Amino acid sequence: MRILSGIQPTGVLHIGNYFGMMRPAIALQAQGEAFYFIADYHALTTIDNPETLRSNSRQVALDFLACGLDPDRAALFRQSDVPQVTELAWILSTVTPKALLERAHSYKDKIARGLPASAGLFTYPVLMAADILIYDSDVVPVGKDQKQHLEMTRDIALKFNETFSGDLKLPEPHIQPATETVPGTDGQKMSKSYGNTIDIFGDEKETRKRVMSIVTDSSSVEAAKDPDSSTIFQLHSLFATKEETAAMREAFHRGGIGYGEFKKQLFAKLWEYFEPMRKRRAEILADPSYIGTVLNRGAQRANEIAGQVMARVREAVGL
Repeated sequence: MRILSGIQPTGVLHIGNYFGMMRPAIALQAQGEAFYFIADYHALTTIDNPETLRSNSRQVALDFLACGLDPDRAALFRQSDVPQVTELAWILSTVTPKALLERAHSYKDKIARGLPASAGLFTYPVLMAADILIYDSDVVPVGKDQKQHLEMTRDIALKFNETFSGDLKLPEPHIQPATETVPGTDGQKMSKSYGNTIDIFGDEKETRKRVMSIVTDSSSVEAAKDPDSSTIFQLHSLFATKEETAAMREAFHRGGIGYGEFKKQLFAKLWEYFEPMRKRRAEILADPSYIGTVLNRGAQRANEIAGQVMARVREAVGL
């Protein structure tokens, strides 16, 4: 089974990224042949500073490795280090109906949030399809908000296969329930664009500040509180054991404890959870050549597969 997933280097990674993409991807690396790419081409739709893009890409690699990605099991590489991706994207664009792209929820949402309506943003699903199809991917871990893009990938692959008698493999989604349950400090889905994130590797003072800024209702200390509507409880449940979650739920219902105390408990669990990863991150930073070596090895593995798939595609279309 070949597994494919990617993450954009658009900023500092937060716990929504961790539970939504990184932890599921790291868990899957033991179940098959994994290819994980840093989507720097995609990031160009929002980043126009070259040094920022380079720095962010390196930070994503660093954080992914610190969180448990094993480069002996999974290929980690930059999207731009596999030139076959953009070649395939152009070929796929010649069979992709414009109406299909116009139905993309992500494009509509980003335009509504004020992003420029560039051709790159509009054709994002075609490049995403190339990312997936160039490696003959079997399984793609995605959140609910990305499920439509995977369906579009399958539609594009089918159209290519029908048009050119091709043999592009149709991938299957691997839906991660946790991607729907990581709220930010304001209760919305955690996202850099909302400014409501808690960073994975933020310093202690800043992390505590962000946890303590979580928005709550006006319930008094004495009042019983609803855990199911609480961002504090939802986030705590991501880090806690079943017994600890049950204890906090009971404390919410019982009353007599204020939100401030619950926030302190959340911070303590969050900080403890990422402690081994902070140590691993420091070890990686002590070896200046390690990240580059990992990315180069990953790119070599990725190019071997991409070259084979692209040779079939070029033969199919007559190039």
